Amino acid sequence: MPETFYFYDLETTGLSSKKDRIMQFAGQRTDKNMDLVGDPDNVYIKITEDILPSPDAVMVTGITPQKTLSDGISEAEFLKYFYENIATANTIFVGYNSVRFDDEFVRNLNYRNFYDAYEWQWSEGRSRWDILDVVRMTRALRPDGIEWPFSPEGKPSNRLELLTQLNKLDHSHAHDALSDVFATIAVAKMIHLKNSKLFEYLLRVRAKKEVDELVAKGLPFVYSSGRYPSEHNYTTIAVALGPHPSKPGAYLVYDLRQDPKSYADKSIDDLEIILNNQYSKDSERFPVKVMHNNKCPAIAPLSVVTEKNWQDLGLNKADIDKNYLTLIKEENLKLNFNELFRKQQEQIQTRFISDDLTVDEQLYDGFFDKGDKTKMRAIRAADIDELVDLSFDFDDPRLKGLLILYKARQFPSSMNEREQAFWNEFRNNSLNKKQSDGKTKLEKFFKRLEELAEIHQNYPDKIYLLEELQLYAQSIVPSSY
Repeated sequence: MPETFYFYDLETTGLSSKKDRIMQFAGQRTDKNMDLVGDPDNVYIKITEDILPSPDAVMVTGITPQKTLSDGISEAEFLKYFYENIATANTIFVGYNSVRFDDEFVRNLNYRNFYDAYEWQWSEGRSRWDILDVVRMTRALRPDGIEWPFSPEGKPSNRLELLTQLNKLDHSHAHDALSDVFATIAVAKMIHLKNSKLFEYLLRVRAKKEVDELVAKGLPFVYSSGRYPSEHNYTTIAVALGPHPSKPGAYLVYDLRQDPKSYADKSIDDLEIILNNQYSKDSERFPVKVMHNNKCPAIAPLSVVTEKNWQDLGLNKADIDKNYLTLIKEENLKLNFNELFRKQQEQIQTRFISDDLTVDEQLYDGFFDKGDKTKMRAIRAADIDELVDLSFDFDDPRLKGLLILYKARQFPSSMNEREQAFWNEFRNNSLNKKQSDGKTKLEKFFKRLEELAEIHQNYPDKIYLLEELQLYAQSIVPSSY
């Protein structure tokens, strides 16, 4: 079976892939020329009564909880459809910022419902890609023939709705998942038509093996990433310092715009302060970032950089060469960077361990072994009657907690009294437990509704959405509230 693209987009209850949920999934398969194959998918997914959507998210998408409940299907039903019709062999999943956002939601969706969280993106010839970084590198290196938007502040912007509007591409309903899918296809097709060579190169180099082949040499390369400044079209000349000390498949990458001598005499503590404060107003940007070889980074050899590119990107080849040679000599600096990121990762892991995470927020706590995967297949194949008495001795303790939540959310009539009591307590904690700021999720939710009602008081369509949210929240409030 030949490779096909599957362009997809989500609308969600909020920004956290662990705590929030997918409300709308839309997608369209195309061939490698971005010509449509088959009909689009456009599915609403029911949210469950432990979830409160972000009012701000609903203001953008217009999708209410009631919409998902009346027109949607359960997560379990959606995943059956997903694996039968969407995640077919040799599918390349593509989106616009999908690697950092949409893919994470789909991984957590799989995890909660007893599927492997990763196989949909790598087994049977499947893979993934992201058009946003393709857009960034195209704008930086091969911009001709495309109109490029700017923000109101005059900075380069690659927002999908601005890009389609300026280039007269159909995008009639921005922030509707299906409309965004067709807009992404149109942008990808435009780039492919204007510069097929760069497009095809970035498609090929998305693979981990190709990334490693270019980056591990320790030579400078072109790198486009949202972590670099917009005024330079998110693009720089970078070099890998080496593998990340505690993240397999990741590299520490140095931005060669910056003179290593500025950091050579700084202690690890000094470097950590700069790293932690780099996004504060007027703070200097830290010269090192983490690059993952499995996140389709937009990278290319220096040979693709033209004289005009050097000028347009504000790059001076002599300075880049000087900084590269200085970095090679500063062995202690590279050791300090390495120790800093090892320390940072250790702190992150410690923080996650101490956080009060629910079991369905613990996807990245480890992989499931073969024995547990066999039990997971049995669970998702079981009907309601079979789930009532289904019980396993799992090797991974997460699965025991996940099973109760799975039954509660997907098949509530399969719960016994003990499980129903657990679910009631879980919901109550989810909505009423005081958070770090001393307020509960429900308190903050109703407060935000009041604030938005004041802001949108002259917009009946927005007030309607807020009223629907208030009615929904009141319907799921535990009796103890």
